[in-house]
Amino acid sequence: MKDIILASTSPRRKELLSLAGFPFTVDGADIDENLPIKDPVKFVEELSYEKAMAVAKKYPDSIVIGADTIVVIDDEILGKPKDEEDALKILKKLSGRTHQVYTGVTVLDMKGGKADRTTFHERTDVSMYENPESMLKEYISTGEPMDKAGAYGIQGRGALLIKGIEGDYYNVMGFPVAKIYRVISGM
Repeated sequence: MKDIILASTSPRRKELLSLAGFPFTVDGADIDENLPIKDPVKFVEELSYEKAMAVAKKYPDSIVIGADTIVVIDDEILGKPKDEEDALKILKKLSGRTHQVYTGVTVLDMKGGKADRTTFHERTDVSMYENPESMLKEYISTGEPMDKAGAYGIQGRGALLIKGIEGDYYNVMGFPVAKIYRVISGM
């Protein structure tokens, strides 16, 4: 099998790709993540493609995986919070409601610098309890929400905010690993 390159420095994505059993190398993409796209599917798929392509240039005969995750509520794309105040605003917006988590994934099978491309997305619906502001502030004080889309991590203390999910749990962590495994295995 070709070398696999994960175009992300996310510890969660690294951990989840390890579950698939493939040896891989991490080389994070450094790109502007602000796109003028309102459609969540197009947004995450385009960003995952741009991340994969940014790294693929260095690995002309490898498999490169790019991914991006967003949270959507009321047709608004929520990324990572800018600061603690923004995290509180986001979590209050999600509290007591159901939102969607979208992850776009692009897998590039590089062949001498040319790419066979597979791009897809996964959607998971997440329902939160009605969480009191004091609980949200306590959670924010842990620092956990600051590098996560939607200002929470379902795999950490953020799990205490969640009432239920419908769909792929690992997608909420930012990496639908079962689907990625099937794509890579088919290459």
